[in-house]
Amino acid sequence: MAIRGAAPLGSRLLGQQNDSALVLRLRVQTLLTGSVLLSNVIGALVVIALITVVIPGPSLFTHRLLLVNAIAVPVYVVGALGTGVTAGTLRSLRVLRWSVEGREPTAAERTATLAVPARLTRLQAGLWLGAGLVFTPWYGLSDAQNIPRVAFTVLLGGLVVCGNSYLLTEFALRPVAAKALAAGAPAGRRLAGVTSRSLLIWAVGCAIPVAGLMLVAVFSLARGDVSASRLAITILALGGVTLAFGLLLTWLGVSATVAPIRLVRAGLADIEAGHFDRRVVVFDGTELGELQAGFNRMAAGLTEREKLRDLFGRHVGEDVAEAALLHPPRLGGEEREVAVFCIDLIGSTALAAARPATEVVALLNRFFSVVVDEVERHDGSINKFAGDGALAVFGAPGDAPDPAGQALAAARRIQHRLLTELPECAAAVGITAGPAVAGNVGDDRRFEYTVIGDPVNEAARLA
Repeated sequence: MAIRGAAPLGSRLLGQQNDSALVLRLRVQTLLTGSVLLSNVIGALVVIALITVVIPGPSLFTHRLLLVNAIAVPVYVVGALGTGVTAGTLRSLRVLRWSVEGREPTAAERTATLAVPARLTRLQAGLWLGAGLVFTPWYGLSDAQNIPRVAFTVLLGGLVVCGNSYLLTEFALRPVAAKALAAGAPAGRRLAGVTSRSLLIWAVGCAIPVAGLMLVAVFSLARGDVSASRLAITILALGGVTLAFGLLLTWLGVSATVAPIRLVRAGLADIEAGHFDRRVVVFDGTELGELQAGFNRMAAGLTEREKLRDLFGRHVGEDVAEAALLHPPRLGGEEREVAVFCIDLIGSTALAAARPATEVVALLNRFFSVVVDEVERHDGSINKFAGDGALAVFGAPGDAPDPAGQALAAARRIQHRLLTELPECAAAVGITAGPAVAGNVGDDRRFEYTVIGDPVNEAARLA
């Protein structure tokens, strides 16, 4: 069962894990296309702002560069966007075909699915590298001072695109990654980790822009004709770009890191509240995905433990089960002051002969339900059932302030309830009190908790 009050994939934009194949395809295709377009538009705006306003140098809008500015640049931008969006998205969807077909992925398909963000990022990097290799020498033919200027801005824009593209596509592919990880861990070494993601954010959002500022300062000193005001404007503008996109990348990276942790934290709160059936969706391919999977394994183990504990308590009684869980069980016993009553159903042989077996069993269960209810209400424990009778003990394994009084009160309530609720059932009750030995009897491989002594024998004879 999913975590209450939390989006199973870390964001409501990503829908539910059990969405239909059509909804999944539409959502993934839309988010992938939007991620690639948004990343490239941001990168293009950064390049335009830097190369036209921020970085000092000769104007790029001259008659000699009209062909480049009016035709070559728009054609390359449109072609690159078309290639990045169409080829990248379609190729990714081919890799993700197994999710649309509604089948489990193979080991190779799981690995390929988790590698889609890195593959799309490499495609964007190749397109921006191509732009740098084409336009840097082309603008450099007009003026050699344009070479470092164009190369730097295209490099910075490409890195911004790659950083945003990786984090956004990783977010967009969570629904498919969840299905892939649900089928098993990917084959081979982990593709990326939290450390790699953090280093990517640091490099793109901090290290490279700061290195760019240093290069601008070096080029300005080398030229010698850049005014102090112009240099200040350049540094302020680059610093603003660094702050803005560093913040964006940091927010994307922190969101990707925090989403699995937040779900695990909510799951732990549910487990603490006793909801052991809670599970989180594993959608992260890093160490955080291992944390999610580890939480699910822990929850499954706790569920199994609670089932065994409940089953154990039903077989031996809650008091005996609690004592066994608190202290390692061992053979032997101790002398305790106890009260014991034995109760037997009168006329059970005649009932069995006159009624079908199913009715007899149902009647016995109703009879024992009354017995168990009143014994537990008076702080006693059912030591054993024997055919149509039961043995109840007060004062073992836990202490009782008045074992004899509690046993008498329980027996009276049972008799009263049988008269009103089960008039067809009459019971014989024998009650005694005194010292008895209570403990585990049997062998190390198989034993049971029991009470032995005169009170037990006397109660049985009286009943």
